[in-house]
Amino acid sequence: MSSREALKTVLVVDDHDLIRLGICRLLSELPDITVVAQAACGEEAIAQVRQLKPNIVFMDIRMPGIGGLEATQRILSHYPETKIIVISAFNDDVYPMTLLKAGAAGYITKNADTEEIKTAIDSVLSGKVYVSPNLAQMMVVNGLSIHSKSPLSQLSQRELQIAELITRGRRANEVAETLSISPKTINTYKYRIYEKLGVSNDVELTLAAVKYGLVDPSEVI
Repeated sequence: MSSREALKTVLVVDDHDLIRLGICRLLSELPDITVVAQAACGEEAIAQVRQLKPNIVFMDIRMPGIGGLEATQRILSHYPETKIIVISAFNDDVYPMTLLKAGAAGYITKNADTEEIKTAIDSVLSGKVYVSPNLAQMMVVNGLSIHSKSPLSQLSQRELQIAELITRGRRANEVAETLSISPKTINTYKYRIYEKLGVSNDVELTLAAVKYGLVDPSEVI
């Protein structure tokens, strides 16, 4: 058995120190798991994956900088063998669907216990996709409905990402710099988002984002 098969190496990414350390503590209780590094933002996560090539990345979504969605896409574009398990406080169906479409292998919530984390790790390493049972049920129900309950489900991965950055108070040029695309392109996306959500400005967009769970009200600037 090779060392990579015997030992599961993990990178934990979260901008909140206590949450990140809590996840590391839970992982330390599992056999054959080694946390090789921690990161507090998407940019750090990409650098750590490039250097250490962990088997698994536990990835938060909302972080400073590029955030978890963009980090997931960039990591998987260069290291497709990496298994990314999103671990988030958001339990609406929009984020799980978006991250899974982006290539994430799993999605669990931050109240997951050690047993669920172990199940998620074993599942993704065996080539399966793991989603917390309550989220999986929600996704199935909404998938069988004619209309998703959230209008945010109309947004593409890039549109959702830009909407999330805008609601954090980023201006178009700041979003453009973060995502390495032009401000003109950002504005094109922004007005496409407005049209899909039926809003006319950033304030209305933020209110819609709070209403449908894209943004925690305490984080709105």
